[in-house]
Amino acid sequence: MIVFLIMGTLGNLSAQMTLFKGTFDEAIRKARDEKKDLFVDFYADWCGPCKAMANEVFTLPEVGDYFNSHFVCVQIDVEATVNKEIAKKYNVTALPTMAFISREGKELRRVQGAVPPDALIKEAKIATGEELSFEQLYEKYKKKKNDFEI
Repeated sequence: MIVFLIMGTLGNLSAQMTLFKGTFDEAIRKARDEKKDLFVDFYADWCGPCKAMANEVFTLPEVGDYFNSHFVCVQIDVEATVNKEIAKKYNVTALPTMAFISREGKELRRVQGAVPPDALIKEAKIATGEELSFEQLYEKYKKKKNDFEI
């Protein structure tokens, strides 16, 4: 029974979001090498919602599966001196801020505040182009107002 419990725990750990350990520039290089974009979790140690996202959302298998296959995921502590310029560059004014950034460094989409797992995955799918954003859907609707599929 203990073996099954350990295997179950290991299985869950491997399914969580894999966070790149290294600098932001190293994460960009890794993203280019793997032909992926970046998911950046801007956080601070004192931020309760940041901790909730890290402990309750990033650890879920469905989040890990999607994010690990589409993004190089990295956490950036905005309080660390080395990260001040990155936080400024991406205009991080609230925590948590989670940004989807292209491998060229351009921000694709951002989420501010704690969100449930399904909302985070939806935002990721919009960033990858798998789903349309509200704005894109609205533009489509304006062109074809009688198209009930939209």
